[in-house]
Amino acid sequence: MNLRQLSQFVALAETGNFHRAAERLHMAQPPLSVSIRKLEEELGSPLFERTTTGVVLTPAGEAMLGDARRALFHAQQCRQAVQDAREGEGGLLRLGIIGSATYALLPQLIPSLRQRYPQIELELSEATSSEILEGLVSRRFDAGLLRYPVLDPSGFELLPLDRDDFVLAVAESSPLAQRDAIALAEAAHEPFIMYPQHKVPSLSALAMMRCQFSGFAPRVAQEAMQVQTIMSLVASGLGVGLVASVARQVVPRGVKCLALTDNPPGFHVGIALARLAGGTSRVVERFTEHALRFASVPRVEGENWDKPG
Repeated sequence: MNLRQLSQFVALAETGNFHRAAERLHMAQPPLSVSIRKLEEELGSPLFERTTTGVVLTPAGEAMLGDARRALFHAQQCRQAVQDAREGEGGLLRLGIIGSATYALLPQLIPSLRQRYPQIELELSEATSSEILEGLVSRRFDAGLLRYPVLDPSGFELLPLDRDDFVLAVAESSPLAQRDAIALAEAAHEPFIMYPQHKVPSLSALAMMRCQFSGFAPRVAQEAMQVQTIMSLVASGLGVGLVASVARQVVPRGVKCLALTDNPPGFHVGIALARLAGGTSRVVERFTEHALRFASVPRVEGENWDKPG
């Protein structure tokens, strides 16, 4: 068994298909099949069950996948340590980001990061907050910029970078659009476009909780995961939506965002830098230190941002 075989095993497990795995690995399919078969023979157990459409992991393969990923991660850490020692301030940073981080935060961070650390190679992947946390655990991401607070921060270090509040997105054709601000309780009778709990659980919980703080449970007319989709549905007249106020920068035609006048004390939404608790690579440390220079979050004694509410 060698690292090349482990890399092939993980690629095949993640794609579920020899052809797609071979493309990811930039190799031909027959040598990949031979290599996997030799690995299975060496281990004395089949790792994949062949199907008409691809492969699925056997119980032995499932048992091996986590350790294989960790072995590859630590091998990469060895390479990274040598590279950092040889080249100084450089290396690859795989960053998971939520879409709203591109509105204001990233345009501040990225140019200055490139100027300060020109040897750092950024690999940006858009994902939901829950996908970013899962990506940190699986080592697909080194760090992430996600919506904050989160439901379960255990195992992660979350460093708030900015603080925001919900605003109410309404159609310009709505009578509510004649106002610039509103108490959310006044919109209790409106149908709401809300976030799906199973895909964006933290943001869904925050939006529901914000309505509850104003004394009502929203009547959900439609669910949408992305802010742009919520805005489009609002413009179509399907309902109103709660979005972070930073979304004012991308308001489409036909939508108006109203400030909320009944914000409960200490209730905020924002973006945080997330990384696994414990040791991190030097490049993650450098990025963290740089990102915190742009943090706009005031520290208020006694205020807890670890969990919603």
